[in-house]
Amino acid sequence: MKRKGILTVVSGFSGSGKGTIMKQLLTEHADTYALSISATTRAPRPGERNGREYFFVSQEEFEEMIRQKKLIEYARYVDNYYGTPRDYVFQQLDQGRDVILEIEIQGALKVKEAYPDTLLLFVSPPDAEELKRRLVNRGTEEEAVIASRLSRAWQEAQGVENYDYFVINDDLKECVQEVHSIIKNEHARAARNQALIENIRAELKSFAKGE
Repeated sequence: MKRKGILTVVSGFSGSGKGTIMKQLLTEHADTYALSISATTRAPRPGERNGREYFFVSQEEFEEMIRQKKLIEYARYVDNYYGTPRDYVFQQLDQGRDVILEIEIQGALKVKEAYPDTLLLFVSPPDAEELKRRLVNRGTEEEAVIASRLSRAWQEAQGVENYDYFVINDDLKECVQEVHSIIKNEHARAARNQALIENIRAELKSFAKGE
């Protein structure tokens, strides 16, 4: 019986390293995982290609996707829509690949509400000081932006207990392995194998009748 993939949402504070973890997972286990590709109404940046970084669509097309319920979740940021196309995700899941969505906490909880089988992972550095240090060491943002990100992290921390797993990213290699192990072990949960259990149960019943 073919295994169906698991829809996994990964969230984390800005500076937690969640994006790096996702890239490493896809590099090390290319046949296992698929990173969900979002649809957006923003214009492609130099080097970006439709269907690789994003599905680039017009505002009219995006709003039609909303009306037809073709998005798992969506949000609007700075005059542009961003959302997760349902068809792409479920095609990958049906092919047995574990699909990873990297989205913020409000979107993650909406996905979990709509699809209770979704696995929610939250990535965090070991403490707040380390989070601040990572943001400062990026060297790409002004002090006011860093302060804003830290303030937002405090707000996001209020909903972390709604996630299934809380993963500390202290050592990247160990964290990638832990995330991979969590998703791999989820496949063994009895609740995710009901069809297989029923199949084996039916076979055993036929043996019992033969006795």
